[in-house]
Amino acid sequence: MKHTAGHSKDKREPKPERSRNEMQLIVVTGLSGSGKSSALNVLEDAGFFCIDNLPIVLLPELIRNLAPAFANDFSKPRRNIAVGIDARNTDQRFRDLPSVLNEYSPEWMKSEIVYLETDQKVLLTRFSETRRRHPLSDDETSLEEAIQKEVDQLAPLRRIASHIINSSSMSLHELKRVVKQRIVKSAGSGLEITIKSFGFKYSTPTDCDFLFDVRCLSNPYWEPSLRAYSGKDKPVIQFLDKQDDVQMMHSDIVSFLKKWLPAFQHNNRSYLTVGIGCTGGRHRSVYLSEKVAQSLRSDFDNVRCEHRESKDP
Repeated sequence: MKHTAGHSKDKREPKPERSRNEMQLIVVTGLSGSGKSSALNVLEDAGFFCIDNLPIVLLPELIRNLAPAFANDFSKPRRNIAVGIDARNTDQRFRDLPSVLNEYSPEWMKSEIVYLETDQKVLLTRFSETRRRHPLSDDETSLEEAIQKEVDQLAPLRRIASHIINSSSMSLHELKRVVKQRIVKSAGSGLEITIKSFGFKYSTPTDCDFLFDVRCLSNPYWEPSLRAYSGKDKPVIQFLDKQDDVQMMHSDIVSFLKKWLPAFQHNNRSYLTVGIGCTGGRHRSVYLSEKVAQSLRSDFDNVRCEHRESKDP
């Protein structure tokens, strides 16, 4: 199937104005074993027309055939499209994908790329436990080499992805919740900001756009009567409310974010994560994440707070 730029432009459908009912085309890609199929399942449950493992060469034909039908027939419940694209495409196809989306997508279709990834150590465990074969491995390519090859091949898409989700520490249930919150809920709703607390002793999160280290602050952990509480509990809140260094840190983080978050809004970003970490992720980072999120809600509509080291999101 071959299309020249000039030929495709002559054949494209008219572009009606659809500001109120803009269609979504979401490309789900990323590392094998990171949860792409699960993400597509969530989108399908949300009413997207989903196709997995689609060769990029077929994407223009899919858009040309499905988009006009879904756009013009409002009796159809599925007017949005999601496609899964994996590393079995060629390097050149990955480099061509942005121009394909730009050239073939009508003006009333919003295109986004969702990239899922997982740390190599976790991927090795997952493939070992499930005994699945990596799509790029063969008799001459080890699993480690296949994973690295996939990382390199998909790098162009990761750089331009609207959403990057690292599923290393997520259960299947949590991954589906994150996809629903970030992708389905945020579709067309502007910039969604997540303030995430975490503990450095349990690793640094890889999905943060900004990361603040607050281990230098007064620590309620060293107060025996406060150790069992979290940063959401009143005794810890009262303690940290009185610490000048904690209040200065809060003021500086909020000032920085309020200054720079609008630039991400103007750049059509749909999702941004701010990480705030202390040693164990239970006291200072939780307290400050809640306080920063509350301060940002006066200026931004979609602000949520989650705590990685807590069962309580």
